[in-house]
Amino acid sequence: MSNRYAVILAAGQGTRMKSKLYKVLHPVCGKPMVEHVLDQVKAAEMSEVVTVVGHGAELVQSKLEGRSEFVLQKEQLGTAHAVMQAKDRLHDKDGITLVVCGDTPLITAETMSSLIQHHEEQQAKATILTAHEEDPTGYGRIIRDETGLVKRIVEHKDASEEERAVQEVNTGTYCFDNRALFEALEKVGNDNVQGEYYLPDVIEILQTEGETVAAYQTASSDETLGVNDRVALARAEKLMQARINEKHMRNGVTFIDPASTYIGSEAVIGRDTIVYPGTVIEGATVIGEDCIIGPNTEIKNSTIADQTVIKQSVVHDSEVGSHVAIGPFAHIRPQSAISDEVKIGNFVEIKKTQFGKGSKASHLSYIGDAEVGAGVNLGCGSITVNYDGKNKHLTKIEDDAFIGCNSNLIAPVTIGKGAYVAAGSTINKDVPGEALSIARARQENKEGYARKIHTKN
Repeated sequence: MSNRYAVILAAGQGTRMKSKLYKVLHPVCGKPMVEHVLDQVKAAEMSEVVTVVGHGAELVQSKLEGRSEFVLQKEQLGTAHAVMQAKDRLHDKDGITLVVCGDTPLITAETMSSLIQHHEEQQAKATILTAHEEDPTGYGRIIRDETGLVKRIVEHKDASEEERAVQEVNTGTYCFDNRALFEALEKVGNDNVQGEYYLPDVIEILQTEGETVAAYQTASSDETLGVNDRVALARAEKLMQARINEKHMRNGVTFIDPASTYIGSEAVIGRDTIVYPGTVIEGATVIGEDCIIGPNTEIKNSTIADQTVIKQSVVHDSEVGSHVAIGPFAHIRPQSAISDEVKIGNFVEIKKTQFGKGSKASHLSYIGDAEVGAGVNLGCGSITVNYDGKNKHLTKIEDDAFIGCNSNLIAPVTIGKGAYVAAGSTINKDVPGEALSIARARQENKEGYARKIHTKN
């Protein structure tokens, strides 16, 4: 196999996005567009990847660091000028160079590999990735000769009526013989209205020199969608969403309504898990088998073990064990670890807490900065009072403790193993194991007092 190189064009600002964020960093299904492109380029097994950066160079590099080399296009003077910035790294190497835009997040490694394979089979100096468009208005048309090779590319404004009827269009992705590419780039001029150097001119130069120029048509024009504005961004999001959901369904996951279920590109979901509508799963999330997720649940950067149920709840940056029931309307905040067989019920908030096996907080509680042992029961309205206005403090609740309803545990405090805290207590001292702690005002009944109030009124 020939050496393969890739040049990713990611220098443009993207003024049509009307955004402070540089175009290629706009996310599609939770990942920057340019990162989608790089992932597919790497999957296509390139020997070397060079990303051309310009606007927002440092931010783009930070997203791709360690997986690509970088060259800077200080002035944006066209696509040929952008590729030329990689000259010092690539020009003297034998092999094939793929040029792809960083704003085409839907392109796949399979299409890139097929393009290169076709290029090799045709023994071409350049091969254009093309697509079939039902409405090709505005696209450059691919005009082939009788052998199927590219005769020329005609821009829409320059095309005849016959040429405008052609529905095969240039996508802006190419592969080249590497040496031929950089030799031709030296001959590209900027005699045009914009005064820029355009990569398609390399095709014309190679044809003039009698070299073979081929074309490979992708099976789906969706892959070649270039995102230049928010409308195209939304379309790319929808197409990527459908692709991701289909992958999971084919791997054994049930989606009740795929169209209203949003799964990030990095998420892993086990077989026989059911995902209900309105669910959003983002980041590096791993969900086990036989789970029930949703409806209307948000999970981000978390691990969920097998046979867990999470309904109408939020889980961020946390670990959840197996056979756990969460929700409805629970919030698991970052740095929490929920052990097996736990119940976290409605309107319970857990934050930076280790929650032991088989423990329960069934409703209306806040448990923050805590270590909760196994077999603990937290009654309705239980609160760990972790913040003194300046610092956060730790609450420890040991195994098999029972915390009565509407109890305040003022940290730092430890509730010993098997201890009981009476309902309505405010605890600010450690409770020994097996003890009963009552911390509330003594009840006093004043007989007939209500009758006196009514008489006065």
